[in-house]
Amino acid sequence: MTIKVLIADDQALVRSGFRMILEARDDLTVVGEASDGEQAVRLAAQTRPDVVLMDVRMPGTDGLAATARLTSAPGAPKVIILTTYDLEEPLYAALRAGASGFLLKDVRPADLVEAIRVVARGDALLAPTATRRLLDRFVATEVTPQAPPGGLSQLTDREREVLMLLARGASNAEIAARLVVSEATVKTHVSAILRKLEVRDRVQAVVLAYDLGLVRPRPSS
Repeated sequence: MTIKVLIADDQALVRSGFRMILEARDDLTVVGEASDGEQAVRLAAQTRPDVVLMDVRMPGTDGLAATARLTSAPGAPKVIILTTYDLEEPLYAALRAGASGFLLKDVRPADLVEAIRVVARGDALLAPTATRRLLDRFVATEVTPQAPPGGLSQLTDREREVLMLLARGASNAEIAARLVVSEATVKTHVSAILRKLEVRDRVQAVVLAYDLGLVRPRPSS
């Protein structure tokens, strides 16, 4: 299967660099380049990418607004936020708007390619370092927990345990080791959590866990 990617960044050099990296892989193809959020939304409607690499700061419609518009549409692509900084408040808003994760712009080519593949297959990108710090830092500003969705009561005790570990940025392998189960079992639990909570991927499940007050940010060191 070929993964279709749309690149949205206001710097032509960045776009061309990412294009060269992606098109060197047989399973990836770049279907378009956008220099601002408005163009990204328009091109996404025309080309129907599987994954959008979205810069945060762009003239006109920025990456946050574009992400919210893209992810609210039927058959929405997965969005990976690109940023120069690993702690930037708008990124948490982007995750809340529906982004499936984020990468720093100095990401290694191999890691960029793997991230796109991970998101495209529906696993979502939740880096155990940068994303975890982002959630811990900026969710602290949320003081009013949301009303829990009906599906929360349907979670088994083990599924709640898995959700808590997800919210701490643990990978499937780390969860499997912690609970002494196979990774296949963890994947089954994660799938059940997403279905019951009616969220698109594990990143959205993590955001929901914080919003509900099920997990609190770690104290700053």
